[in-house]
Amino acid sequence: MRLPGATHPVLGFEHRDEAEQFLEQLRERLAKFGLELHAQKTRLIEFGRYAAERRMKRGEGKPETFNFLGFTHICGTNYQTGEFTVRRKTIGKRMTAKLKEIRVELRKRLHARVPGTMKWLQQVVRGYFQYHATPGNLARLRAFRNDVLWSWLQALRRRSQRHA
Repeated sequence: MRLPGATHPVLGFEHRDEAEQFLEQLRERLAKFGLELHAQKTRLIEFGRYAAERRMKRGEGKPETFNFLGFTHICGTNYQTGEFTVRRKTIGKRMTAKLKEIRVELRKRLHARVPGTMKWLQQVVRGYFQYHATPGNLARLRAFRNDVLWSWLQALRRRSQRHA
């Protein structure tokens, strides 16, 4: 049973055995109330400062990533200092869905006045940027902006026979 409106928390532990113990206790606690964890959404991953070097020693490749709050979280290093940092990129599926939503709305506003549509579009892009503007996410923001501009241009061209 899934609770409506339930959030999907992310928990961090320093040692794997602590995480496994917590997960087992959480399953037992939820079972008392007839609830269970979603098998595909509940997992333990090695993530953090030492994850990359530990996995490299075992020959396992890069640390796993996870999606949370609209971002894909990635283990990375600062290019200047070489120290560990968490990289955040906008989830690709979310960005694609938002762009599709904008295109549909532009199509609905095909016969509306241009200044009103432009004002609406500016608000949407500003809101998207205010949420997704995190360090390291500039490439995704540029891609989003370019796609919105292209969609706006296409919508304007569709309004008349002029193509310039």
